[in-house]
Amino acid sequence: MERKILTVGDEALRKVCKPMQKFDLRLWLLLRDMADTMYKADGVGLAAPQVGILRRVVVIDVGDGLVELVNPEIISAEGEQAGSEGCLSVPGKRGYVVRPQKVTVKAQDRKGKPFEVTGEGLFARALCHEIDHLDGKLYIDIMDHEITDDEEEEQA
Repeated sequence: MERKILTVGDEALRKVCKPMQKFDLRLWLLLRDMADTMYKADGVGLAAPQVGILRRVVVIDVGDGLVELVNPEIISAEGEQAGSEGCLSVPGKRGYVVRPQKVTVKAQDRKGKPFEVTGEGLFARALCHEIDHLDGKLYIDIMDHEITDDEEEEQA
């Protein structure tokens, strides 16, 4: 089921989310709905607060299949990449953002089982971006500047 994506100005996007403690049908339905919503909106990631749920839950798909992260936490970061970043909660805008080139995240799966995932490039960017949402941060808080349509064309 597709859910409504909250946009800048909604105070839920600025709240720190609580850890998920129950790994039950409600979580599974939330994960399904978040994935449906992300795909319908042509996004590569979605965090629970973007659909009004203040829990530490994220879905990401940068083209390699769906990754579900419950209670994710970045445990290491290295390198640096800079580039254009957008957000489903900041429609029609993009910013120039510096992020780590490679990150390792520890999280739990939908059943509560702990695991680690390492991402580079776009996947690392998406991991950082979505985990920021869980702490009430948006890319516009850390961007160097907003990217104009002309700049976007030059980078393409």
